Amino acid sequence: MNEGLRPGDPVRLGGYELLGRLGEGGMGSVFLARSPQGRQVAVKVVRAELSHHDEFRGRFRSEVNRARQVPPFCTAEVLDADPDHEPPYLVVEYVDGPSLVQVVRDRGPMTTAGVHGIAVGVATALTAIHGAGVIHRDLKPANVLVAPGGIKVIDFGIARAFEATSQHTRTDQMVGTVAYMAPERFESASGQRTGPAADIFAWGAVVAFAATGRTPFEGESATATAMRIMTQPPDLTGLDGPLRELVSRALEKDPADRPSARDLLDGLLTAAAPAGGVAVRAAGPVTPAGAAAASGPGAGPGPATGAGANADPAAGGGPDGTDRGAAADAGAATTRRRRLIGLAAGAAVMAVLVPAALFGADLVGDRSGSTPTGSAGSGTPTPGGPPSASPSTGGTPAATPASRTPGGSPSATADRTRAMLAGQRRLLLHVVEIDRDLSLPFDGELTVGDGTGKDALFVLEPVGVDYMIKSVNPDIAHRPCLGVKLDPEGYASLVGAECEPTGATVFSISKEGKDDKGRTSYSIVSEKYGVVQWEDTEKEIYVQEMGDAPIDTTFSLVDRGAA
Repeated sequence: MNEGLRPGDPVRLGGYELLGRLGEGGMGSVFLARSPQGRQVAVKVVRAELSHHDEFRGRFRSEVNRARQVPPFCTAEVLDADPDHEPPYLVVEYVDGPSLVQVVRDRGPMTTAGVHGIAVGVATALTAIHGAGVIHRDLKPANVLVAPGGIKVIDFGIARAFEATSQHTRTDQMVGTVAYMAPERFESASGQRTGPAADIFAWGAVVAFAATGRTPFEGESATATAMRIMTQPPDLTGLDGPLRELVSRALEKDPADRPSARDLLDGLLTAAAPAGGVAVRAAGPVTPAGAAAASGPGAGPGPATGAGANADPAAGGGPDGTDRGAAADAGAATTRRRRLIGLAAGAAVMAVLVPAALFGADLVGDRSGSTPTGSAGSGTPTPGGPPSASPSTGGTPAATPASRTPGGSPSATADRTRAMLAGQRRLLLHVVEIDRDLSLPFDGELTVGDGTGKDALFVLEPVGVDYMIKSVNPDIAHRPCLGVKLDPEGYASLVGAECEPTGATVFSISKEGKDDKGRTSYSIVSEKYGVVQWEDTEKEIYVQEMGDAPIDTTFSLVDRGAA
């Protein structure tokens, strides 16, 4: 809330005109300001008493530079900073929306869909923050803004500069709000450094607050709350279902027992979406400048492991990646086909809860023969996003009775597409670039064929906003789903696998354009291993690590009747 300037407040900082106060806290005051370009921004002015500490200024500069590497899709973007100014200040994107504290105070605990949206939005932000080697250190409801465009996390990345200043290292003066601090932050005698797991603990406390209107370790005083955090289990009364389990894991006392931010996000997106909203993936990997620095000391967690087990190693051999006709080509093939060992820093999957009414027929396919777009009016496809969704199906694509008339009206085509994406129709996975169809015979080795046999019939089984791809060949009972398999050299191929939702068997299906028959074409992507591609030289389907090359293999879904 803009309170206007107080007597004694500055009217300008650098090139920024201060318009009013937005708030204040332990680190300083926050002002609404106008940039030299006329854009409204938020300016955080550091407390004057810190200006004389060279250690603080050095750490502030370092942390701001690191925070600038965080992709801004669920965070308030860091725009500018001047650690040498008197006093130092930081400029971030102005987010016009109430904090989670205000929302709960004004309206009470949030609905199930609202809590799920908070959980996904904050987990997405932490995935990006940790991926850039940053730790928030002060995650709390006041730093979660509920903006019209989605959840935004603010004040990340600079708490370390304050906490590390010599006069602020004592436990009773550490930066943060006690109710959201992890147990390790109170154990100064152990010498344990605060890591990304402390933000995960805070995530659990924030989500519990959104659902119940109170903190899970609430005590009569800060000291009592701290003791409960260190010694007592959380009170999660009022939080149910899969989300309760994730929150409980996030609030484990031992940091090693907590999931990573990416594990949280995977768990949220594979759980059933709440009624009234659908989880939607937005544009694909974003690698921030300087991402390589995230691998050094203080970097975020490594590749997600979670449930993403490989497909059964006994299910068949993978490609050798050596037959390319020339040494240079062989080297290129090896690079292209190396396993995906982790998303690049900041390549988090973005997910927000949005009303299903925002989506029209363009997301499920053909409308007046136009090329589909990734979002209404965007003009570009949306990698990683589901083609359609409806709140009535708990986040899975909407299904309506499908017409059996080939080449029917645009509405009939859209109906068939919805039904296929809802798992209600058998289909061929037609490889557009080679005019062939995927086939999974009894031996579990994925091939391509002419689409005439029972080996070529599949159904899509929705898993959250993604899919498992299941063969309907009655002769395959043990491993009917497609899964990623790594050979001993680390090359990834597709084989038959058990139909369990893991990182090896769950795929996103994203619109890319049209095939030669005017049907919508899609890319098929494993978030853990990469993009499904066709290798023309070796005549096989393989999985290429993400970010290595453009997608050059797309698939169209050819209706083959009711499942």
